[in-house]
Amino acid sequence: MQRYSGISGGTAAEIAASVEVAFHSGKLSRKPHLPAIRDLAKSLGVSPVTVAAAYRLLRSRGLARGDGRRGTVLRTQPRFAPTPVSQGRPSAHLADLATGNPDPAFLPPIGHALRGVDPDVRLYGGPLEWPALTSFASAEFAADGIATGPVAVTSGSLDAIERLLREHAQAGDRVAVEDPTFPALLDLLTSLGLIPAPFSVDDDGPGPDALERALGPRVPAVVLSSRAQNPTGAAISHKRAADLVAVLRGRPHALLIEVDDSAAVSGAPLVTLTKGREHWAVVRSTSKWLGPDLRVAVVAGDSITIARLQRRQAISVRWVSHLLQQLTWALWSDPSSGRLFARAAEAYEARRHALIAALAAHDIPAYGRSGFNVWIPVREETAAVQALAERGWAVAAGERFRLHSPPAIRVTTSALLPAEAKRFASDLAAAARPRAPVVA
Repeated sequence: MQRYSGISGGTAAEIAASVEVAFHSGKLSRKPHLPAIRDLAKSLGVSPVTVAAAYRLLRSRGLARGDGRRGTVLRTQPRFAPTPVSQGRPSAHLADLATGNPDPAFLPPIGHALRGVDPDVRLYGGPLEWPALTSFASAEFAADGIATGPVAVTSGSLDAIERLLREHAQAGDRVAVEDPTFPALLDLLTSLGLIPAPFSVDDDGPGPDALERALGPRVPAVVLSSRAQNPTGAAISHKRAADLVAVLRGRPHALLIEVDDSAAVSGAPLVTLTKGREHWAVVRSTSKWLGPDLRVAVVAGDSITIARLQRRQAISVRWVSHLLQQLTWALWSDPSSGRLFARAAEAYEARRHALIAALAAHDIPAYGRSGFNVWIPVREETAAVQALAERGWAVAAGERFRLHSPPAIRVTTSALLPAEAKRFASDLAAAARPRAPVVA
């Protein structure tokens, strides 16, 4: 009887734990395919149902994925393994175009706002939201054409998306998402046992035909970005919106979640698809324009969807700190912040356009209609990333963002001044140029 080194146990939890230990110790790193369910069950003397449950656990933890008839495959890297901040940033000698941070020069200073925060103690039983923040957020949503109604406050956009999906989807459901999309969303879907149903995007947003294919009859939710899509910089145009609304009309009960993370500095108007929807939510994070460390998002939606979100929140973290909510309101509502956001949007647009134009001069296509990310198709991601690193640039490989879309790299232009764009484009063109063969 064949034995599988490093895999043991008599229950699903024990088998999954042994695989996890063997994976992290390197015993399984060179054997990406796990044994067939029946083979491993026979080896361990357990039921195939037990092994199948163990493999489901591994998939839910982001350690494995299904590979059709080839069975279950271990990931080369866990999809949502924690990465220390000190290891997440590029080396100091590289220009950081990979991390996705805003330019600190365009973040409002918090010192003055902190002095205005009310230090009074907040006790159990009070309101979940700081009224001044939700009132101001409602006015901002209304100015962008979002129907006014209840507004919830969450600990960032992913916190909101997780709570919304938990209320509208069950493990095993397919959720329609953009391809490419931001990696944390894919991590979240995996952790919830949800299956991404990808649809492609271009500069004007999701492709209507692709969205229709992704929205099967049993898809309970769709997550998309209205503008400054990460990583492509797509922004839904008015013309495209009409086609997308027509597609969504055929799925009236699906929850529509619109993500608007760069709102004030996106450089593009918001075009929403939420009008007339039964269930919808617009999630607006403040991280890109007030500061990544300010983990606050505001969520507008229909009354049922917001009530569900708040009930889900009430059984876990209960509420977002009122100190943070006050600080968010103080920074966001300050007139000087509004002027700073306008300058930031102009600067980000200039930097983005400068890079796209510089790349075009080398016949390199690139995408980025809003925000501060540019998506550049490449032949081989690893080779492009390494070649650019040799020339002093740190960029993000597209693999973590993609499901079925072709290879690319993401370049964050918030830190790339227009004067440097030509050098970057020249370096990328040189990196992509085939090397002359070595003749002995």
